[in-house]
Amino acid sequence: MAPKSVNHLSDTRDIPERQERPHQLDIVWTNVWMFTLLHAAALVGFILLFRAKWQVWVFGLTCCYCSGLGITAGAHRLWCHRSYKAKLFLRILLMIFNCIACQNDIYEWSRDHRVHHKFTETDADPHNIKRGFFFAHMGWLLHRKHPDVREKGRTVDCSDILQDPVVRFQRRFYIPLVFLFSFYFPTMIPVWLWGEKVWLAFLTSGILRYAITLHVTWLVNSAAHYWGNRPYNCFIYARENKRVAWWALGEGFHNYHHTFPYDYSTSEFGWRLNITTMFLDLMATLGQAYDLKTVPADVIEKTRQKTGDGSLTF
Repeated sequence: MAPKSVNHLSDTRDIPERQERPHQLDIVWTNVWMFTLLHAAALVGFILLFRAKWQVWVFGLTCCYCSGLGITAGAHRLWCHRSYKAKLFLRILLMIFNCIACQNDIYEWSRDHRVHHKFTETDADPHNIKRGFFFAHMGWLLHRKHPDVREKGRTVDCSDILQDPVVRFQRRFYIPLVFLFSFYFPTMIPVWLWGEKVWLAFLTSGILRYAITLHVTWLVNSAAHYWGNRPYNCFIYARENKRVAWWALGEGFHNYHHTFPYDYSTSEFGWRLNITTMFLDLMATLGQAYDLKTVPADVIEKTRQKTGDGSLTF
């Protein structure tokens, strides 16, 4: 028997239509300049990457995957959606991976994502795709939040997330943890192990790696809400996007995910284009992940026939 979707993760098809509230898009210039500087430094890092040792390439890619799992397997599937349970070792590991990602602490990331699910495609959606591709991708971080995001966001219960001492620890020491795991170690490990220059390691496995992982995460908010088919629910914008699934470690099966947010795999296709599911299945085999929630095949098929657009993901 499939668990029922938790109310604070349901989609806006249950929310009555209303007129959008006029809102002035106040630009946060501090964020604009920070992202401008980040991307300029990342461009330099990309150029210097071709002068880096091959070990730095491998190490940087490994950091990308670890930080990605900190978002997908950690903040997203474990803490936000409660789609499985994890023992202490795995929770600590995912917390460290999440620090490498440097995309706000677990509590704040999960809170924003729950608000996104409950009020998707409305003014209360932090990265509302109806405001355009760029806004959903990164523009939402360059503007002050719409008043509805704050107002409606207060109605979403996130108290369960802070019950985990691992989350509380990360939230309390987030800045030093991010400094160590997202920038200091990615810079110094190539220096210590392979004699790479500090400034080159910082701009490649530090800054460039960080910029790449940001955009991969943002693609789920933008491309996976903009391009693709809707085989499970044609009444929402979230779509199945195989390219995003490949880049974002399995998070591109977005129409399925918004229809069944409690499924630990975010897809009915198991390991297919889903590195995060592979990782979680490995952790389950090792006894670190358990109570993995899935959706019965007959429920998926009935939903597809009732609200899908008639297409297939594959």
